[in-house]
Amino acid sequence: MLKNLLDACGAAIAYFCVGYAFAFGGDKSSRSGHDDTTAGTTFIGLDNFFGLGLTDLSFFFFQYTFTAASVTIVAGTLAERCQMTAYLFYSFFLTGFVYPVAAHAFWSTSGFLSSSNADPFMGIGTVDFSGSGVIHMTGGTTALIATYILGSRRGRFFDMTTGAPLETPKAFPGHSVSLQMLGSFILWFGWFGFNPGSALLLEGNPYQAQIGALCAVNTFLASAGGGVTALFVKMFWKQRSSGEYSFDLVAAMNGTLSGLVGITAGCATLEPWAALLSGAVAGGLYLWGSDFLIKLKLDDAVDAIPVHMISGFWGLIAVGLLSKPEHMLHAYGDDSHPGLFYAIGRSGADAKLIVCQLVGALFIVGWTFVTMFPFFLWLNYMGWFRCESVQELVGLDITYDGERANAVKQAEGSEEGVREEYLNAYARYRQQRQPQSSSKNRSSVNHSHSRDPSNEGEEEDGP
Repeated sequence: MLKNLLDACGAAIAYFCVGYAFAFGGDKSSRSGHDDTTAGTTFIGLDNFFGLGLTDLSFFFFQYTFTAASVTIVAGTLAERCQMTAYLFYSFFLTGFVYPVAAHAFWSTSGFLSSSNADPFMGIGTVDFSGSGVIHMTGGTTALIATYILGSRRGRFFDMTTGAPLETPKAFPGHSVSLQMLGSFILWFGWFGFNPGSALLLEGNPYQAQIGALCAVNTFLASAGGGVTALFVKMFWKQRSSGEYSFDLVAAMNGTLSGLVGITAGCATLEPWAALLSGAVAGGLYLWGSDFLIKLKLDDAVDAIPVHMISGFWGLIAVGLLSKPEHMLHAYGDDSHPGLFYAIGRSGADAKLIVCQLVGALFIVGWTFVTMFPFFLWLNYMGWFRCESVQELVGLDITYDGERANAVKQAEGSEEGVREEYLNAYARYRQQRQPQSSSKNRSSVNHSHSRDPSNEGEEEDGP
């Protein structure tokens, strides 16, 4: 919870100081209606640092929310084992430099992949209306790199005593499915500001209202397709393995989010039926990605990598396959390079859009890797990345915050007794780390105030 709070705070500071300048310094997204087509093509923006010269605060705030969404993807993946210091470092680095470069490439009028560039890549550029690639692939790829270097939670894939690989990975379920569901509903609702809200940037576009309505319809259809697909495919898998039917609520929730991520790039260019199909594919890819990570022994605590990275990649590809010419014309002013399936229907084989989408996806993965991989290696080398074993076993809520995040009494027969042993071990650990003089002082004070029960009776019986 504290990390998510710091996401909002840290992202605001980093994006205001340098992030916005690197992303949109000197120009603005073409969808804002204030194009600067004379800027040429640049790799990074170099203006408006610390908000100097910034006039359109509404555009700045809207883009800040995208930045904060990208960095918070990483938090859940590294749950229960990442130091607070590391989290602060990579949050500032991601929001202040890594993400802004991706946003500049895709959305700035001088970005080399931007569809609003005066001379767009391959005549069309990469289409990512609300950020399947820029936001979700950047955050998801960062999460993948981080969890690879950080390692799994203790006891997840290997025996904590012998270190031998477990035949079946140990599950670490969340403490409250109800809160997970509440969070999913909040995200689902917020996405209608994410996708249809981007249409508000189309100032002066006569189709603005129509595009916004299409984004809203596509958003809920894709999410529904992802949730239903993940629910029933997971139920089918369980039936095949155990012979019993059971519904997996967590799979349904993550499938819904995967559908949302998958439609974010093409919410303005896909037909509703295509959005439903896109969401269904995203839900299936989420299940495959989640199982594949387990086979690789990569510990993603909340399945953020398949939900955001894999579904984000699919979102870019879906645009290259299913974008309708009419919607491309309305949103981007050009229908000469539609989705591949529509191009084939025109008795042609125009694959420029799908190629642009692939190049955009590869750029995000490559850029994130060359920046975040050495950064996380440096954090690990400095000893600032992973928390110590006893802290992890006790829980970071106690070791960092000094209190339990969920002060709920455990039922009889639970692992509370084991947890208390960890708490006692942590108390001894902290005492050992304190100066020797403090330990001696505490010892003398405790000795002076101690009483021998065997003598208490004698004192009471005396005259």
